[in-house]
Amino acid sequence: MLDYRFIWQSFNALHAANTTQHLLQKCYEKAAVPNAEKKSYENSYPFIYYLEHGQNYYQLSQNAPLSIKPVLLFYGMVQLLKACLLTVDPQYPESTSVLAHGVSTRKRKKQSYEFFQDEVKVQKNGLFSHFSERMFHVKQMEGEKFTMEQLFKRIPELQNLFSLHFQQQWYLETTVIDGDTLVIPVEALDSYHMTSRRFLDFIVQTLPFATSQSIGETKGKDRNPISLKINTPNILLPLTSSPLLYHLYENAYYLPKERDLLTFFPEIMTHYLLLYNLSMISRYETEWWSELLHTYSSNDYPFIRQFLAVSADKVPYLLYLFLKQKIDGV
Repeated sequence: MLDYRFIWQSFNALHAANTTQHLLQKCYEKAAVPNAEKKSYENSYPFIYYLEHGQNYYQLSQNAPLSIKPVLLFYGMVQLLKACLLTVDPQYPESTSVLAHGVSTRKRKKQSYEFFQDEVKVQKNGLFSHFSERMFHVKQMEGEKFTMEQLFKRIPELQNLFSLHFQQQWYLETTVIDGDTLVIPVEALDSYHMTSRRFLDFIVQTLPFATSQSIGETKGKDRNPISLKINTPNILLPLTSSPLLYHLYENAYYLPKERDLLTFFPEIMTHYLLLYNLSMISRYETEWWSELLHTYSSNDYPFIRQFLAVSADKVPYLLYLFLKQKIDGV
């Protein structure tokens, strides 16, 4: 597993046109892209420029005031996403429709505005839908809405804040043994109101990779932990483990207690939606944003501050894992 603290050194290794061209050509040939060699030459420098531009945004964000961090982190993420897209979409950007953000926010009511209930809405076209489909094969999300609370619950590093401010535990730690066995605590049965047999059937259908009942599990006893054997070794990865949530600092996986969160929704998509909304607030809701940062009058502040710190570490880490899969695959 890569150390997230040294992730930019891993990105820097890709700042070489010959290496980048070779990587892109292998990706295109594997996908049977016509004129793979020509397209890889054309895209090698844009690929490097996207990575470099993204890194500049992230480096600036380290010492920037909190008031403008969302803008820097959002656009840093956008640049890294564009580099990743070039490995799966040699024509990017093929049209102006994919250049839009791809999400929108509702108009705010000044008097009753609550950040946790604020929403973002997915548009038909734009970067969000494009990278979700091309990178993670998530399709047909037009019109879907997500509240900030729903999105925060998909960030396991915020669990300490949910526990402190709302006395709520939203996750169950799922132990991974030898990289191929999941052990889900028995509390899951209470959270989902299921017997062990029913939950086993349910979770096998929910996880994005094939599993089977682990040898040695005692059948017929509801109070035993659920043990699952992952059929393909090393397929459990932080980038695509959803609905299992990966905790960066603990190097651990968690299962949400809410059934509404048990869908395949890669965490990169969550960060994009949160950063988009926060960047819009930072730019266009200056009065509310300034009051939030200086009055400490709500629970919003610690959640936003901690999320931004987590995102600054986690997004580059997860997106490099995406590129590393491409490197290892060629």
